[in-house]
Amino acid sequence: MFYLPETIKSNERNSIWNGAYSIIAGSLVTGFIPLFAIQVLGASNQQVGLISSLPSLMSILAMIPGAIWINRLETKKKFTAISILAARFFLLLLVFIPFIKFTNQAWILVVLIALMNFPTALATLSWQSFIGDLIPDERRGQFFSQRNKILTIVGMITTFTVGIILNMFDVSAAGPYQIFFTLGFLFGVVEVYYLMKHIEHRRVVPKKETKKINFNIVSKIVSHKPYLYFLICALLFNFGWQMAWPLFNIYQINYAGATAFWVSLFTVANQISQIISYKWWGKYADKKGNSMMLLVAAIGMTTAPILTILSTNLVYLTVVNLWSGTFVAGTTMLLFNQLLKVSPENDRTSYLASYNVIIAGIGFISPQLGVLFLELYGMNVAMSISSVFRLVGGLAFLVVVLYVERKIRHSSSLEKSKVG
Repeated sequence: MFYLPETIKSNERNSIWNGAYSIIAGSLVTGFIPLFAIQVLGASNQQVGLISSLPSLMSILAMIPGAIWINRLETKKKFTAISILAARFFLLLLVFIPFIKFTNQAWILVVLIALMNFPTALATLSWQSFIGDLIPDERRGQFFSQRNKILTIVGMITTFTVGIILNMFDVSAAGPYQIFFTLGFLFGVVEVYYLMKHIEHRRVVPKKETKKINFNIVSKIVSHKPYLYFLICALLFNFGWQMAWPLFNIYQINYAGATAFWVSLFTVANQISQIISYKWWGKYADKKGNSMMLLVAAIGMTTAPILTILSTNLVYLTVVNLWSGTFVAGTTMLLFNQLLKVSPENDRTSYLASYNVIIAGIGFISPQLGVLFLELYGMNVAMSISSVFRLVGGLAFLVVVLYVERKIRHSSSLEKSKVG
């Protein structure tokens, strides 16, 4: 679909504003949910693990109908906006949890966080497909590098501010969290406003696309080698990556005794290194290839769990987050760019949905395994297992570097020679 240069610039500008308000809404809440769960609601390790894993299960349930709905749409902007607004509405429901006295409040939080991820997953899928249509391939590396840098700065400032404010109150006080949940919803409304300012051309939807579900997506994935190899590598890496998510929260809060201030400082340190490194990742992705730099980022991510368990000193943990943020920046940006690159444009939504469903399945299983390993063998072994899987996933990207990228370049050179 063709967009004029001035339209692309307008969409990029609105996307940055939309993303800024989105990151504020998320930063007011997401990073502090484990603290709210553990210190205010008294959540167990199992419940903390479920907060990380159940949303992924909801993503699986959302992706199949989501892909069908999105493929039927002539425009995706309105559907994306409604999904985002529905997800932000759940932040208002979190406000009422401390008032419910007749049952275990931590379980209510677990359920609401899980349910919130149904519209969140729809919003993620539709936004990926939506923005993939609006931003041309040759602009994505530079644009997303700039966008991610700006959003990281905004998120860093928001997170640090929230951490300082929360640190002024008793650790078990629910009131400050309730205020931030409400603000998160309000910023989500502004997020939707800027999403609606994007300019989107109406597309013609083939009749066959609206009549039936495409059940051939599995055979398409298998036959489209660049996507298939990328999917296998991402699956292995995400297994190790997401396994440690609840472990980091449990270690930092229960083992190291981190307060809201330190939790925000960990996040800010992580984001500072992301800000510094985004441009570097984008530059070398253009120079060395997206897959090669994804290999470097993924291997760098293997160090985070091992380095974390070496000490409970809060200053040391801040430095570890500063180090790991560099590779988080590369991993998140390059994974998304590579996903768009290997997903055929004419059936992009189906490929994106398939990726998200599989990664969501990993996201449901691996955090639970992480908590299980924690209960059975202790924190050191659980973190080490996570690092091993991250390393295996990182090395698997060598297949993409050595085979897929070379094959794509070879096919491209053949096409050019035919045209010549």
